Amino acid sequence: MKEKVDAIIKEIQEQYFEDDNERPWILGFSGGKDSTMLLQLVWYALKKYPKELLTRKIHIVCNNTLVENPKILDYTEDVLKKIEIAAMKQSMPITVNRTIPKLEETFWVNLIGKGYPAPNSIFRWCTERMKINPTTRFILDKISESGEVIILLGTRSDESSSRAKSMKKYEVEGERLRKHILPNAYVFPPIKDILTEEVWEYLINVPSPWGAANRNLVTLYRNASGGDCPLVIDITTPSCGNSRFGCWVCTVVKKDRSMEALIDNGEEWMEPLSDLRDVLAASRDDESKREKRRRNGKITEGVLGPYKPYFRAEILESLLKAQYEIQKEQPDIILINYQELVAIQVIWYRDNLFTNNVAEIYRKVYRKTIEIDAGNDNILYERKLLKMICSKTPEDFDLINNLLEIQKTKTILMNNRGVHSVLENQIEKFLENPK
Repeated sequence: MKEKVDAIIKEIQEQYFEDDNERPWILGFSGGKDSTMLLQLVWYALKKYPKELLTRKIHIVCNNTLVENPKILDYTEDVLKKIEIAAMKQSMPITVNRTIPKLEETFWVNLIGKGYPAPNSIFRWCTERMKINPTTRFILDKISESGEVIILLGTRSDESSSRAKSMKKYEVEGERLRKHILPNAYVFPPIKDILTEEVWEYLINVPSPWGAANRNLVTLYRNASGGDCPLVIDITTPSCGNSRFGCWVCTVVKKDRSMEALIDNGEEWMEPLSDLRDVLAASRDDESKREKRRRNGKITEGVLGPYKPYFRAEILESLLKAQYEIQKEQPDIILINYQELVAIQVIWYRDNLFTNNVAEIYRKVYRKTIEIDAGNDNILYERKLLKMICSKTPEDFDLINNLLEIQKTKTILMNNRGVHSVLENQIEKFLENPK
């Protein structure tokens, strides 16, 4: 094992001092065993050199999907703070960067707001929005600054056969780096040949250079099953739903064994999370909870549309109830933030869903008022009034609403040329097919 570690450290040192240190390193860090070992090896490999020679920047990037397992998120954030402090004290060329999905790409905004069904292996809409896009934006920013980057990953062939196959696909024989799907990006996986038992042997015997207790990491894994959820940088990365460091809402897998094991080992406060995850998993193929028409307005044989409005409201209420119960014991845990609540209400209004109200659902659960600023009150009043007037002919409401949207878009674009012809075309289409 010592020979393996020494060889990896030597390889890291050689790679670090190649090409005049021009290409920054981006190190994917989840807080799990593999990324922890990788960062320790990099840290010890460079620690022996004077800071004047450590000119290549190392950007640690840790992505928070906003639906991470709360216990693991708390642990990871504590480790990241220790890394930041130690890097500054030890003059290491390391910075910590936290990424999150855009508001319109978060899990709850899409599932509750737009009615996207719970993800499965066929429609895994969450991975790109919540994991790939935030990391990709960060990498592209660094590429624009430096021209090229090298991405260090803690992926290992021993972790799973699918991961080994994915790694092999991009390998170039005789080359230390392999091309990444992003232009001007390269991947460097120093621990790809390390076995799982060797990871634990290393972490137990080699102390963390930033002062974290690796024994705590051992305890976390002992109290739950599953492996790591690596930095996701492309769609070939397998789902980490079984992972110790995955999302608590993951429905790509049938059972979240990791969360179940945590509950069995004393984390009973997580039971509302497990129950809600199971509800989401069961709802996906329930036709009574899904629209027949897709969000683009089309009906496709054998393909269900988004969740019905009533069920979106039920999910929001269940989520807020889970948050309310958990906060009795864990007051700092937030399952859905204020910005997401506002975004959900905005989307409901855009979709002309006026039956349910986010603020009312929140007040029902928390028994206190919350202000949801979801747009122009006059416009909302007009939409409600229009819907009431067209209650017996809902197709008229849809037509008028579409015409208003077209006119508004043309106004926003400061270009009214052609607006009349566009409106006329829309009316003609409606007359041809009122339904």
